[in-house]
Amino acid sequence: MVSSAFAQEAAQVGTAGVTPGSETPAAGGGADAGVIDAGSTLFKNNCTQCHSVGTDVVVGPGLKDVHKRRTDDWLKKWIKNSSALIQSGDKQAVEVFNQYAKQQMPSFALSDDELGAIIAYMKKESETPTAVTGPGGIEGNTAGTNTGENSIGAVNSSSIDLLLVVLVIVLIVLVITLVIIASVLKNYLANKSDLTGAEQEMLAQRTNWANIYKSRAVRILVGLIVVVVLVDLTMDKVMGIGIQQGYAPRQPIAFSHKLHAGDHQINCNYCHTSVYKSASANIPSANICMNCHSQIKKESPEIQKIYRAIENNKPIEWVRVHNLPDLAYFNHSQHTKVGGVECQTCHGPIETMEVVAQYSPLTMGWCIDCHRNTPMNTEGNAYYDNLVKLHEQQSKGAFVVASNGGTECSKCHY
Repeated sequence: MVSSAFAQEAAQVGTAGVTPGSETPAAGGGADAGVIDAGSTLFKNNCTQCHSVGTDVVVGPGLKDVHKRRTDDWLKKWIKNSSALIQSGDKQAVEVFNQYAKQQMPSFALSDDELGAIIAYMKKESETPTAVTGPGGIEGNTAGTNTGENSIGAVNSSSIDLLLVVLVIVLIVLVITLVIIASVLKNYLANKSDLTGAEQEMLAQRTNWANIYKSRAVRILVGLIVVVVLVDLTMDKVMGIGIQQGYAPRQPIAFSHKLHAGDHQINCNYCHTSVYKSASANIPSANICMNCHSQIKKESPEIQKIYRAIENNKPIEWVRVHNLPDLAYFNHSQHTKVGGVECQTCHGPIETMEVVAQYSPLTMGWCIDCHRNTPMNTEGNAYYDNLVKLHEQQSKGAFVVASNGGTECSKCHY
């Protein structure tokens, strides 16, 4: 597990999730699923920036079958403090250090239970023959992808616009077809010799567009259509004031979420370290960038901007994309940690964005709709027991966020 010395400050990220007292499972099918899941989370939060669980070399070596090459005790010592192990003269530690250009791996303040969970996860991944790992070492799915019923958008606005265009084209084709059919039938009837005088007079009639235009009913209908269209356009403009959906400002450094969160599958909270524990999601510091870029793409013009910011002791002036008005209170950790809301629910498929854009409208109506339709997870929380019972007695609907006062004005405005 080799990385940069700049990672010392960020190495503590994502260490929660292991129940104290959990034992490290042995390799094979007897591993406890909960421990392995916790190990997966810890690995993705701390290790995927430099390692894969396969054979790919990212910054440090691929970790497939590492438990067969090293003992669990040695791995725990290496992860906790690789520098101390190297300085002790341990032959294997010195060998790894020299093999990877003497790059210093940060120390991780993890408990033995947490370290055991990480090792259990690596054992499981090594023994899974169908595991497909990319540069970030995550199997299969893109990091952070919402795969449940809340998956983002089967139909978006562009597909609806395309459908409307197709329907209009189909209608135009149908009208033209009907006009051609009517013309052909009219010519056919005109050439018949057995038509009566009344029938010939009917065929000779021409559409009087002037009379149709002067018709009061037609003028009223056209006027109503114009008024409805103007009112609709006006309402759209008025209701859209302050909505920045689709806003994608140019940033001072060309950072690609598609490359980092998508291709390399770096977990969101590795960079945005406060998303699960603070009211706001922080913008990553330059030091977090340097965890990797002290060794990777150091000569890139964009990466050089990070170096200059650090040398000049100035923050990188990122342009804010998502910005709620001051009149609304929003707690990020309450949604992500307590509510279990996936990043993509609000931010869209962030792992596919080269340039980050505001995906959701972030309007009050949009938030309220979510509160009305999102069930609350009350299991294991005795605080809600009586409230849920009362709710079930009075209503057959699900206990959603709105059932707990999630649509009250004072929740967001006070």
